[in-house]
Amino acid sequence: MTAREVSEVSIAGYRRIVILTGAGISAASGLPTYRGGAGLWDEIDVENHATAAAMQADPIRVWKFFAKLRALVATAKPNPAHFAIATVEARLTNTQSLTVITQNVDGLHTAAGSRQVVELHGTLRRSRCTRCDYSCAEDLETSRSDCPPCPNCASEMRPDVLLFDEPLSVDAEWASKKALRDCDLFIAVGTSGTVSPASNFARSAEYAGARTVYVNLEPMRPANPAFRETYLGRAEQVLPQLLGGAA
Repeated sequence: MTAREVSEVSIAGYRRIVILTGAGISAASGLPTYRGGAGLWDEIDVENHATAAAMQADPIRVWKFFAKLRALVATAKPNPAHFAIATVEARLTNTQSLTVITQNVDGLHTAAGSRQVVELHGTLRRSRCTRCDYSCAEDLETSRSDCPPCPNCASEMRPDVLLFDEPLSVDAEWASKKALRDCDLFIAVGTSGTVSPASNFARSAEYAGARTVYVNLEPMRPANPAFRETYLGRAEQVLPQLLGGAA
């Protein structure tokens, strides 16, 4: 689908809005993207730092790797793209809803004021035990660089994020499917759209009869026929125009 000139979407005409976001929406907040020339996964040995096997083999190494990302997240602030989404949600009527499904682990949608956020890949703002059910909010300003023991069972703690080869949480999967089931407007922002299960969301939205919109710096390759509209540009510039909301 050929990229279009950005024009405002009339949100009043939609009842169930779903916005899928990826790392590109947080780039203007100073956070790295994951793929591409300067992508995070291109700069490290993923197998030994961000997989389920790595967590089992050396949880301390995994903790230390994510401590670096937590330091970046600690100082990051929402940008106009995050605020545009939160502003639209705040203006909805009682018969409308807006669900943000995010692949990001930075918590910036919540910081911007979005209330209905599904964190597909978890969040760096929480930690959980590798053995028991204990979890806690993480103070990123004072986050330890060494792997702390669980106060409940003394096992190693871990960031509450989804690692490679781990399944989605049941809650996140259920909430995503529920939102997509009857959405009538689907917008994907700052994501390559190639990582499962998010790569299938546009198809689900199209099946539900939704208007499907893709916003990114570059067009999707290969193109996903489920998207009917494409707008190219930086998320913090395009999204406020598209949604009619500004920071």
